Amino acid sequence: MNASADVMQGATPLVDSHCHIDLLDLEQHYNGDPAEVVQEAQDAGVGHMLCVSVSLQRYASMRALCDPFEQVSFSIGVHPNEDPGNNPDPQILLEQTADPRVVAVGETGLDYFRSEGDLDWQRDRFRDHIAVARQSGKPLIIHSREAAEDTIRLLAEENAAEVGGVMHCFAEDWAVAKQALDLNFYISFSGIVTFNSAQTLKEVAKKVPADRMLVETDCPWLAPVPNRGKPNRPAWVRHVAEHIAELRETTFEQIAAQTTENYWRLFGAKS
Repeated sequence: MNASADVMQGATPLVDSHCHIDLLDLEQHYNGDPAEVVQEAQDAGVGHMLCVSVSLQRYASMRALCDPFEQVSFSIGVHPNEDPGNNPDPQILLEQTADPRVVAVGETGLDYFRSEGDLDWQRDRFRDHIAVARQSGKPLIIHSREAAEDTIRLLAEENAAEVGGVMHCFAEDWAVAKQALDLNFYISFSGIVTFNSAQTLKEVAKKVPADRMLVETDCPWLAPVPNRGKPNRPAWVRHVAEHIAELRETTFEQIAAQTTENYWRLFGAKS
């Protein structure tokens, strides 16, 4: 399904609901200029991007890099694998949420794939982020890898449903998706859904309610087919949307419009 004509003729622009522009190799691919990332995305019909925080140490530079671009919003948070055992001060996180361009808390969650041993520190970090989200009223961006049961359990125990959020780069089955939906969370699909091996995830993409679905790149990782294996970029979120349109037997334009509407409903009306 080719969306080029729709995009170029003023169709509803897509939103890349999760990217890491600061982690792109700007020198190699964009002449060191983040404006080229934004322009390339716009040329592909991507009207907005959420640049997601993974580290407090890198947050200021990430914020400064993308500050000139009104097409970019931000989150504040520390990835579950970042700086193991050294949990951030929740008060610092909370203070950053006062920034009107910070629309979410995260990415946060649990990752049992890359961390080993006693992971109570990781669960404590997750609880702190949920508390900050509830205090600030801003939704959560959840990372979960090989930790679905504990992720859902902690979201429920800490009353995360009060603010909701998104299960980013979702790669679980329908049973987990349903639990997340019941906790007031959206499901976001990355390039993984385009992989031939992701049959279970494709079934989830068919079932998720249209008003609870987002699309993302998680760039520079997880480039979708037909660019699998290359460094990902926000412009390629359209391939994710196109594939979901095929799975759901609808049009690209419908998926673009719906996921964009969903994004602004979750993260705040576009100003």
